[in-house]
Amino acid sequence: MTHEIAVIPGDGIGQEVTPAAVEVLEAIETVDFEFTEADAGDAVKAETGEALPQETRDLAADADATLFGAAGETAADVILPLRQVVGSFANIRPAVAYPGLDALQPDTDLVFIRENTEGVYKGIESEITDGVTTCTRVITEEASEKIAEFGFDYAKQNGYDVTIAHKANVMRTTDGLFLDTAEAVGQDRGAEYDTALMDALAMHLVQRPEEYGVVICPNLAGDMLSDLAAGIVGGLGLLPSANVGEENALFEPVHGSAPDIAGEGVANPSAMILSAAMMLDHFGYDEEGDRVRAAVESVLESGPRTPDLGGDASTDAVTAAVVDEL
Repeated sequence: MTHEIAVIPGDGIGQEVTPAAVEVLEAIETVDFEFTEADAGDAVKAETGEALPQETRDLAADADATLFGAAGETAADVILPLRQVVGSFANIRPAVAYPGLDALQPDTDLVFIRENTEGVYKGIESEITDGVTTCTRVITEEASEKIAEFGFDYAKQNGYDVTIAHKANVMRTTDGLFLDTAEAVGQDRGAEYDTALMDALAMHLVQRPEEYGVVICPNLAGDMLSDLAAGIVGGLGLLPSANVGEENALFEPVHGSAPDIAGEGVANPSAMILSAAMMLDHFGYDEEGDRVRAAVESVLESGPRTPDLGGDASTDAVTAAVVDEL
Protein backbone atom coordinates (compact mmCIF):
# COMPACT_ATOMS: atom_id res chain seq x y z
CA MET A 1 0.00 0.00 0.00
CA THR A 2 1.28 3.46 -0.93
CA HIS A 3 0.80 6.27 1.56
CA GLU A 4 0.43 9.78 0.17
CA ILE A 5 2.44 12.20 2.29
CA ALA A 6 2.28 15.99 2.07
CA VAL A 7 5.69 17.51 2.77
CA ILE A 8 5.75 21.15 3.93
CA PRO A 9 9.29 22.25 4.88
CA GLY A 10 8.23 25.80 5.75
CA ASP A 11 10.82 28.31 6.93
CA GLY A 12 14.34 28.39 8.33
CA ILE A 13 15.73 25.04 9.40
CA GLY A 14 12.49 23.41 8.32
CA GLN A 15 14.04 23.51 4.85
CA GLU A 16 16.98 21.43 6.16
CA VAL A 17 15.47 18.95 8.61
CA THR A 18 12.39 17.99 6.58
CA PRO A 19 14.43 16.54 3.68
CA ALA A 20 16.40 14.61 6.32
CA ALA A 21 13.22 12.93 7.55
CA VAL A 22 12.16 12.12 3.99
CA GLU A 23 15.59 10.59 3.30
CA VAL A 24 15.27 8.34 6.36
CA LEU A 25 11.75 7.25 5.39
CA GLU A 26 12.91 6.47 1.86
CA ALA A 27 15.57 4.19 3.34
CA ILE A 28 12.88 1.92 4.81
CA GLU A 29 12.23 -0.61 2.07
CA THR A 30 9.24 -2.27 3.75
CA VAL A 31 7.02 0.83 3.52
CA ASP A 32 5.94 2.66 0.37
CA PHE A 33 5.52 6.44 0.58
CA GLU A 34 4.80 8.96 -2.15
CA PHE A 35 5.90 12.45 -1.17
CA THR A 36 4.45 15.69 -2.57
CA GLU A 37 6.00 18.98 -1.47
CA ALA A 38 4.15 22.25 -0.91
CA ASP A 39 4.97 25.75 0.35
CA ALA A 40 3.96 27.60 3.51
CA GLY A 41 5.43 30.23 5.80
CA ASP A 42 7.19 33.58 5.67
CA ALA A 43 8.75 33.23 2.23
CA VAL A 44 5.57 32.23 0.46
CA LYS A 45 3.65 35.02 2.20
CA ALA A 46 6.20 37.56 1.01
CA GLU A 47 5.79 36.24 -2.52
CA THR A 48 2.04 35.59 -2.69
CA GLY A 49 0.49 37.41 0.27
CA GLU A 50 -0.65 34.12 1.84
CA ALA A 51 1.30 32.20 4.48
CA LEU A 52 -0.75 29.06 3.82
CA PRO A 53 -1.90 28.90 0.18
CA GLN A 54 -5.10 27.06 -0.63
CA GLU A 55 -3.23 24.45 -2.67
CA THR A 56 -1.15 23.60 0.42
CA ARG A 57 -4.29 23.29 2.53
CA ASP A 58 -5.85 21.02 -0.07
CA LEU A 59 -2.74 18.85 -0.29
CA ALA A 60 -2.65 18.34 3.48
CA ALA A 61 -6.39 17.63 3.59
CA ASP A 62 -6.21 15.01 0.84
CA ALA A 63 -2.95 13.34 1.96
CA ASP A 64 -2.80 10.36 4.29
CA ALA A 65 -0.52 12.40 6.57
CA THR A 66 1.65 15.52 6.54
CA LEU A 67 5.28 16.18 7.48
CA PHE A 68 5.78 19.81 8.51
CA GLY A 69 9.11 21.46 9.24
CA ALA A 70 8.77 24.89 10.84
CA ALA A 71 7.28 28.34 10.37
CA GLY A 72 8.78 31.68 11.29
CA GLU A 73 6.85 34.89 11.95
CA THR A 74 3.77 33.43 10.27
CA ALA A 75 3.63 30.39 12.57
CA ALA A 76 0.14 31.19 13.90
CA ASP A 77 -1.10 31.58 10.31
CA VAL A 78 0.38 28.26 9.25
CA ILE A 79 0.48 25.57 11.91
CA LEU A 80 -2.82 26.32 13.66
CA PRO A 81 -4.81 26.18 10.38
CA LEU A 82 -2.89 23.09 9.27
CA ARG A 83 -3.86 21.30 12.47
CA GLN A 84 -7.47 22.22 11.72
CA VAL A 85 -7.12 21.02 8.12
CA VAL A 86 -6.13 17.52 9.28
CA GLY A 87 -8.80 17.55 12.00
CA SER A 88 -6.28 17.22 14.81
CA PHE A 89 -7.69 17.13 18.34
CA ALA A 90 -4.66 15.61 20.14
CA ASN A 91 -1.05 16.73 20.17
CA ILE A 92 1.39 14.04 21.33
CA ARG A 93 4.77 15.31 22.54
CA PRO A 94 7.24 12.75 23.96
CA ALA A 95 10.25 14.04 25.92
CA VAL A 96 12.91 11.37 26.47
CA ALA A 97 16.44 11.62 27.85
CA TYR A 98 18.66 9.61 25.49
CA PRO A 99 21.79 7.70 26.57
CA GLY A 100 25.07 9.49 26.05
CA LEU A 101 23.66 13.01 26.16
CA ASP A 102 24.23 15.49 28.95
CA ALA A 103 20.61 15.68 30.05
CA LEU A 104 19.74 17.57 33.21
CA GLN A 105 17.49 14.67 34.20
CA PRO A 106 18.69 11.43 32.54
CA ASP A 107 15.70 9.38 33.78
CA THR A 108 13.12 11.48 31.96
CA ASP A 109 10.49 9.61 29.92
CA LEU A 110 7.43 11.81 29.54
CA VAL A 111 4.59 12.12 27.06
CA PHE A 112 2.44 15.25 26.97
CA ILE A 113 -1.04 14.68 25.59
CA ARG A 114 -2.17 18.20 24.72
CA GLU A 115 -5.67 19.25 23.78
CA ASN A 116 -5.30 20.75 20.31
CA THR A 117 -8.47 22.62 19.40
CA GLU A 118 -9.38 25.19 22.02
CA GLY A 119 -8.18 27.12 25.07
CA VAL A 120 -6.59 30.50 24.36
CA TYR A 121 -5.38 29.13 21.00
CA LYS A 122 -8.93 29.47 19.76
CA GLY A 123 -7.81 32.90 18.60
CA ILE A 124 -10.65 34.94 20.09
CA GLU A 125 -8.91 38.21 20.91
CA SER A 126 -10.18 41.75 20.85
CA GLU A 127 -9.28 45.32 21.72
CA ILE A 128 -11.94 46.83 23.94
CA THR A 129 -10.44 50.29 23.90
CA ASP A 130 -7.01 51.85 23.63
CA GLY A 131 -4.67 49.97 25.94
CA VAL A 132 -7.21 47.29 26.90
CA THR A 133 -7.29 43.90 25.17
CA THR A 134 -8.91 40.55 25.90
CA CYS A 135 -8.33 36.90 25.02
CA THR A 136 -11.21 34.47 25.45
CA ARG A 137 -10.35 31.00 26.75
CA VAL A 138 -12.69 28.29 25.50
CA ILE A 139 -12.97 24.94 27.29
CA THR A 140 -15.72 22.49 26.38
CA GLU A 141 -16.79 19.24 27.98
CA GLU A 142 -16.73 17.49 24.59
CA ALA A 143 -13.12 18.39 23.78
CA SER A 144 -11.96 17.74 27.35
CA GLU A 145 -13.55 14.30 27.35
CA LYS A 146 -12.04 13.47 23.97
CA ILE A 147 -8.48 14.38 24.97
CA ALA A 148 -8.83 12.60 28.31
CA GLU A 149 -10.02 9.41 26.62
CA PHE A 150 -7.13 9.63 24.18
CA GLY A 151 -4.64 10.23 26.99
CA PHE A 152 -5.84 7.36 29.17
CA ASP A 153 -5.85 5.02 26.15
CA TYR A 154 -2.32 6.09 25.21
CA ALA A 155 -1.08 5.58 28.77
CA LYS A 156 -2.61 2.11 29.01
CA GLN A 157 -1.23 1.02 25.64
CA ASN A 158 2.27 2.23 26.46
CA GLY A 159 2.52 1.48 30.18
CA TYR A 160 2.57 5.01 31.58
CA ASP A 161 1.05 6.53 34.71
CA VAL A 162 -1.35 9.44 34.17
CA THR A 163 -1.28 12.97 35.57
CA ILE A 164 -3.97 15.53 34.73
CA ALA A 165 -2.53 19.05 34.61
CA HIS A 166 -4.79 21.99 35.42
CA LYS A 167 -5.12 25.36 37.13
CA ALA A 168 -8.62 24.92 38.50
CA ASN A 169 -7.78 26.72 41.73
CA VAL A 170 -7.71 29.98 39.76
CA MET A 171 -9.55 29.30 36.49
CA ARG A 172 -12.35 27.62 38.38
CA THR A 173 -14.91 27.51 35.58
CA THR A 174 -12.76 26.62 32.55
CA ASP A 175 -10.09 24.44 34.11
CA GLY A 176 -12.66 23.25 36.60
CA LEU A 177 -14.59 21.76 33.69
CA PHE A 178 -11.42 20.32 32.14
CA LEU A 179 -10.39 18.70 35.42
CA ASP A 180 -13.83 17.36 36.33
CA THR A 181 -14.31 15.90 32.85
CA ALA A 182 -10.86 14.27 32.71
CA GLU A 183 -11.28 12.82 36.20
CA ALA A 184 -14.68 11.40 35.23
CA VAL A 185 -13.06 9.62 32.28
CA GLY A 186 -10.42 8.08 34.56
CA GLN A 187 -13.00 7.05 37.15
CA ASP A 188 -15.30 5.48 34.53
CA ARG A 189 -12.37 3.35 33.40
CA GLY A 190 -11.26 2.44 36.90
CA ALA A 191 -7.86 3.89 36.03
CA GLU A 192 -5.34 5.25 38.49
CA TYR A 193 -4.27 8.85 37.98
CA ASP A 194 -2.98 11.92 39.76
CA THR A 195 -3.86 15.58 39.31
CA ALA A 196 -1.42 18.49 39.53
CA LEU A 197 -1.58 22.26 39.39
CA MET A 198 0.30 23.11 36.21
CA ASP A 199 2.63 25.65 37.86
CA ALA A 200 3.63 23.26 40.65
CA LEU A 201 3.95 20.50 38.07
CA ALA A 202 6.47 22.61 36.14
CA MET A 203 8.71 22.65 39.22
CA HIS A 204 8.25 18.95 39.94
CA LEU A 205 9.04 17.98 36.35
CA VAL A 206 12.40 19.71 36.67
CA GLN A 207 13.14 18.16 40.07
CA ARG A 208 11.84 14.62 39.65
CA PRO A 209 10.50 13.87 36.14
CA GLU A 210 10.89 10.13 36.69
CA GLU A 211 7.72 10.24 38.81
CA TYR A 212 5.59 11.19 35.79
CA GLY A 213 4.52 9.48 32.57
CA VAL A 214 1.60 10.71 30.49
CA VAL A 215 0.53 14.28 31.30
CA ILE A 216 -2.92 15.23 29.98
CA CYS A 217 -2.97 18.99 29.44
CA PRO A 218 -5.11 21.87 28.24
CA ASN A 219 -3.75 23.48 25.08
CA LEU A 220 -1.46 26.25 26.35
CA ALA A 221 -0.24 24.24 29.35
CA GLY A 222 0.78 21.37 27.07
CA ASP A 223 2.68 23.75 24.83
CA MET A 224 4.64 25.31 27.69
CA LEU A 225 5.26 22.21 29.80
CA SER A 226 6.60 20.23 26.84
CA ASP A 227 9.07 23.03 26.04
CA LEU A 228 10.16 22.97 29.68
CA ALA A 229 10.71 19.22 29.37
CA ALA A 230 12.89 19.84 26.33
CA GLY A 231 15.24 21.76 28.57
CA ILE A 232 15.74 18.82 30.93
CA VAL A 233 16.46 16.28 28.18
CA GLY A 234 18.87 18.32 26.05
CA GLY A 235 16.96 20.82 23.94
CA LEU A 236 14.16 21.35 21.46
CA GLY A 237 16.16 19.57 18.78
CA LEU A 238 15.18 16.28 20.43
CA LEU A 239 11.39 16.63 20.71
CA PRO A 240 9.07 15.25 18.03
CA SER A 241 5.32 15.60 17.96
CA ALA A 242 2.19 14.25 16.31
CA ASN A 243 -1.08 16.12 15.69
CA VAL A 244 -3.67 13.37 15.46
CA GLY A 245 -7.17 13.50 14.03
CA GLU A 246 -9.82 10.88 13.40
CA GLU A 247 -8.61 10.10 9.86
CA ASN A 248 -5.60 12.32 9.24
CA ALA A 249 -2.50 13.53 11.08
CA LEU A 250 0.38 15.96 10.92
CA PHE A 251 3.88 15.35 12.25
CA GLU A 252 6.32 18.12 13.19
CA PRO A 253 9.28 18.82 15.45
CA VAL A 254 8.54 20.94 18.49
CA HIS A 255 11.31 23.39 17.61
CA GLY A 256 10.75 26.49 15.49
CA SER A 257 12.49 27.85 12.43
CA ALA A 258 15.71 28.85 14.28
CA PRO A 259 16.62 31.78 12.01
CA ASP A 260 19.94 32.24 13.83
CA ILE A 261 21.30 29.01 12.30
CA ALA A 262 19.08 28.64 9.23
CA GLY A 263 21.05 28.01 6.06
CA GLU A 264 24.21 26.96 7.88
CA GLY A 265 23.55 23.23 7.52
CA VAL A 266 24.02 22.48 11.23
CA ALA A 267 20.40 22.05 12.39
CA ASN A 268 19.73 18.95 14.47
CA PRO A 269 17.44 16.68 12.40
CA SER A 270 16.67 14.33 15.31
CA ALA A 271 13.28 15.81 16.26
CA MET A 272 12.10 15.79 12.65
CA ILE A 273 13.28 12.21 12.10
CA LEU A 274 11.65 11.12 15.36
CA SER A 275 8.45 12.81 14.16
CA ALA A 276 8.68 10.64 11.05
CA ALA A 277 8.99 7.61 13.36
CA MET A 278 5.75 8.69 15.01
CA MET A 279 4.19 8.78 11.55
CA LEU A 280 5.28 5.19 11.02
CA ASP A 281 3.58 4.26 14.30
CA HIS A 282 0.46 6.10 13.16
CA PHE A 283 0.22 3.90 10.08
CA GLY A 284 0.75 0.75 12.15
CA TYR A 285 4.40 0.20 11.21
CA ASP A 286 5.53 -0.26 14.79
CA GLU A 287 8.62 -2.29 13.94
CA GLU A 288 9.80 0.29 11.42
CA GLY A 289 9.10 3.13 13.86
CA ASP A 290 11.15 1.35 16.52
CA ARG A 291 13.98 0.86 14.03
CA VAL A 292 14.11 4.57 13.25
CA ARG A 293 14.08 5.48 16.95
CA ALA A 294 16.84 2.96 17.65
CA ALA A 295 18.94 4.40 14.81
CA VAL A 296 18.50 7.95 16.11
CA GLU A 297 19.31 6.87 19.67
CA SER A 298 22.48 5.11 18.49
CA VAL A 299 23.66 8.19 16.64
CA LEU A 300 22.81 10.47 19.56
CA GLU A 301 24.82 8.24 21.87
CA SER A 302 27.91 7.67 19.72
CA GLY A 303 27.83 10.58 17.29
CA PRO A 304 28.12 12.40 15.02
CA ARG A 305 26.30 15.25 16.78
CA THR A 306 25.25 18.72 15.69
CA PRO A 307 26.54 21.81 17.57
CA ASP A 308 23.45 22.09 19.81
CA LEU A 309 24.53 18.80 21.39
CA GLY A 310 28.19 19.74 21.68
CA GLY A 311 29.38 18.33 18.35
CA ASP A 312 30.44 19.87 15.07
CA ALA A 313 28.62 17.67 12.57
CA SER A 314 26.33 18.90 9.82
CA THR A 315 22.66 18.06 9.36
CA ASP A 316 23.60 15.91 6.37
CA ALA A 317 26.26 14.00 8.32
CA VAL A 318 23.85 13.14 11.13
CA THR A 319 21.16 12.11 8.64
CA ALA A 320 23.63 9.88 6.79
CA ALA A 321 24.64 8.28 10.08
CA VAL A 322 21.00 7.48 10.91
CA VAL A 323 20.48 5.97 7.45
CA ASP A 324 23.64 3.88 7.93
CA GLU A 325 22.27 2.61 11.24
CA LEU A 326 19.05 1.60 9.50
